[in-house]
Amino acid sequence: MLSSCPLHRRRCAITRSPQDTRMLEEYVKKILQARVYEAAIETPLSAAPFLSKRLNNHILIKREDLQPVYTFKLRGAYNKMAQLSDEQKAKGVITASAGNHAQGLAMAAKQMGVKAVIVMPRITPDIKVQSARARGARVVLKGDAFSEALDHARELIAEHGYTYIPPFDDPDVIAGQGTIAMEILRQHSAHIDAIFVPVGGGGLIAGVIAYVKYLRPEIKVIGVEAEDAACLKAALEAGSRVVLEQVGLFAEGVAVAQIGETPFQLIKDHVDDVITVNTDEMCAAVKDIFEDTRAVSETSGALSLAGLKKYVQQTGAEGETLICINSGANINFDRLQHIAERTELGEQREAILAVTIPERPGSFKQFCKIIGRRMVTEFNYRYADERHAHIFVGVQVKPGGTDREEVIRKLREADYPVEDLTDNELAKLHIRHLGGGRPPMPFDEELYRFEFPERPGALMKFLTHLPESWNISLFHYRNHGAAYGRVLVGMQVPTNERSGLERHLDEIGYRYWKETENPAYRLFMA
Repeated sequence: MLSSCPLHRRRCAITRSPQDTRMLEEYVKKILQARVYEAAIETPLSAAPFLSKRLNNHILIKREDLQPVYTFKLRGAYNKMAQLSDEQKAKGVITASAGNHAQGLAMAAKQMGVKAVIVMPRITPDIKVQSARARGARVVLKGDAFSEALDHARELIAEHGYTYIPPFDDPDVIAGQGTIAMEILRQHSAHIDAIFVPVGGGGLIAGVIAYVKYLRPEIKVIGVEAEDAACLKAALEAGSRVVLEQVGLFAEGVAVAQIGETPFQLIKDHVDDVITVNTDEMCAAVKDIFEDTRAVSETSGALSLAGLKKYVQQTGAEGETLICINSGANINFDRLQHIAERTELGEQREAILAVTIPERPGSFKQFCKIIGRRMVTEFNYRYADERHAHIFVGVQVKPGGTDREEVIRKLREADYPVEDLTDNELAKLHIRHLGGGRPPMPFDEELYRFEFPERPGALMKFLTHLPESWNISLFHYRNHGAAYGRVLVGMQVPTNERSGLERHLDEIGYRYWKETENPAYRLFMA
């Protein structure tokens, strides 16, 4: 829901204080003086004609995917380095990063002839490691999480005197990113209704807010977050910065547990709204960007467009000029299959259903008659018993949800039990890809879904933490070219040990979800 935080609803009525004005003015000066164009380019503001027609609004995309490192991060990293003294440059710079900031810093340092050290977690995708090394940076792989990499970076600073270049929590970094807003207002001097900005640590949206709200305060600046990494939304609702207990990694570029302290000082009083989007909505936005620009965006790069689309859907906006920032295109090629798989769901053009049909001749034909002329996108059938069969089916539907409801209604009217699995992660990630079926006889099984870090020894660590008395009865693994793999595990746990089951899982340290009662599992696997 838009404007879910009461603070957002009042913000338009807030009168800017002299202190606010001075802070914005100081940042605008820093943005105007930012030294980014010695390395970065002024990226185009591209029209999105197909999307504009479909949404009945004028949609423009700021193409930061066209930067030399395929991300806006070069702006902030270079501007920060440009402020360093000769002594600091002589000792070298360092950062901890598993993402686009590493690419930006590596290129900025190479351009200035400065030694750069980048500490990355061991789970960092190889494409990002090699990209940083190719630009002359020394890459150190340390730890299994960002916090461990950051701790090691601090140790190296104490040992060698390097200067730390932060990814977002710094005024000079914010000013570098703010040059994007400066370009947008120059490139489109006509009326703008809203600018949608992806949010991770907050450096980009803070820079956009500083410039836009000082010069064109009537333009809405709307932050967009992944719903499983919504640290800004949580901070606004709490009235102060909070640390998320868990952060989703699908949009790696914005997988941040806490909004930056410096960015939050700008954001909290000036952001007009924050929208959160899910995995399917991001995947659909990747496809939209490709269809209008032929650019292949990373999921965090398409985040702001996903938020723009949700804004239009929820507000009914028409005839408005809406701008989103494609923040990057550093995507592993093997993630594209998974993204393509989820786009129709993100556009609400596919329904995933579990349907129980009688196990008798003609049942399948009758089912197809009810579906009618709709395209069947997927069909999995498994014999259940002498009386029933369970069908896992994908059906193409019209966006908006009413057509999906119509299909379900018709099936239920024909006495077919239906379970809507369209929003069921277990069904979409695992069940639709699993072969086999049910065990030959009933037995107790606990089912959990995990995210395993993609590194040697991850499975062995998992297995060695499980008591020997537990039997693994199901195992399904999927990798999407990301820093983690999706794993589904069935375990037979003795009754007297079940109370401590999740304590053992917590000790492993991998994210997990219990799925034993998930209807997709109960229908097709239990």
